[in-house]
Amino acid sequence: MAAAQGRLSDGAGGMDDAKRTEEEARHKESHNGNNGSTAPPAFTAAVEALRAARLRPQIEVEATRAPQRLAPHAYALEAAVVDGDEDLADGRLVLLHDPAGHEAWHGTFRLVTLVRAELEPEMAADPLLPDVCWSWLTGALQARGLTYGEPSGTVTRASSHYFGGLSARPSASQIEIRASWTPREGLGGVPDTAAHLSSWCDLLAQVAGLPPAAPGDASVVTLPQRRGPQSR
Repeated sequence: MAAAQGRLSDGAGGMDDAKRTEEEARHKESHNGNNGSTAPPAFTAAVEALRAARLRPQIEVEATRAPQRLAPHAYALEAAVVDGDEDLADGRLVLLHDPAGHEAWHGTFRLVTLVRAELEPEMAADPLLPDVCWSWLTGALQARGLTYGEPSGTVTRASSHYFGGLSARPSASQIEIRASWTPREGLGGVPDTAAHLSSWCDLLAQVAGLPPAAPGDASVVTLPQRRGPQSR
């Protein structure tokens, strides 16, 4: 799986380097987050729900190293939308928890994400693309009836053109969604993290250009599959 790399923000001004080597990620999978067995029950329950979630088969999810400075407790997952041996899109989802609460979050939990995919240059030129991509995130949450607060984020598109010894490569364009939101806390102060993960995977699938998983969703617009999916 190609891990999503870049910097993640908690939406409150905190930043942490999400770029890690595969060796570090293998050694940092944690059952309870940053503080091991000292993690509060609400955080442990939220992590267990993430680990037990059932997702569509085209999406591969695994635990990865969590950022260390955004909150007292953190748990991270990375995912890739897979077609055979190729990744069509990838991303990272981080669950943050501060038992004392966080003024900017308006809650004790926060979800932070990075999603990215390559697309055709002509699609990247669409001036409405950033608005559409942001609506996919909010729409994915709303489609599962999830309540959330304080959403924030950015949608970035970038193009690469190759010259000289690389001139044979076709131009490439990429879309990147960085966002965070506060999930509503349920019984025992635990948010429905499994449902939020499923919504996030819906967003990943949509960005990758997969057809809707549920019947009756044929009207949903997805990105056309990129010209050259990334080899795994």
